[in-house]
Amino acid sequence: MPTEIFNPNPTIFSTKPTIRKSDLTKQSLWINQKAVQEDLLDQPDPIDQDEIFDLIRSINDPEHPNTLEELRVVSAPQISVTENRVFVEFTPTIPHCGMSTLIGLSIRVRLLRSLPDRYKIDILLKPGSHQSEHAVNKQLNDKERVAAALENPALVETVEQCLAGAGRRGHLD
Repeated sequence: MPTEIFNPNPTIFSTKPTIRKSDLTKQSLWINQKAVQEDLLDQPDPIDQDEIFDLIRSINDPEHPNTLEELRVVSAPQISVTENRVFVEFTPTIPHCGMSTLIGLSIRVRLLRSLPDRYKIDILLKPGSHQSEHAVNKQLNDKERVAAALENPALVETVEQCLAGAGRRGHLD
């Protein structure tokens, strides 16, 4: 954990369980499950914004004992998914947050570990939310810079600490 606290008193928001659209069709009386399953065998599983949000919502903040969802750093409307591309926009808690790059790196690592290789991942700061927005965005989306960051053992350890709780899900099973 870092020694310097950039935001000593963040605003913490309550979270609520997510009910995905796909969960609503699991026990439908109106859908022929056998026909749906046969159709799905020929296609890769589509991934939607709710699934991406479920993957990143429980990442721990590097400075505080809260998740990115609780601090409103990430939210479902800030995520978009196209055929083979995932866009994640996140909002730091303060405009001069020194942890923005580490948060973005944690999001990237979580998605790289969880998504099929066919997806390209773009991680961006919400426009106007950070004083070094352009530099952070450039760093987070440059393959060579990300690879170099992940060769640093201290940085990898911090990312692993952020991802330690990332398996927790926000929806009810």
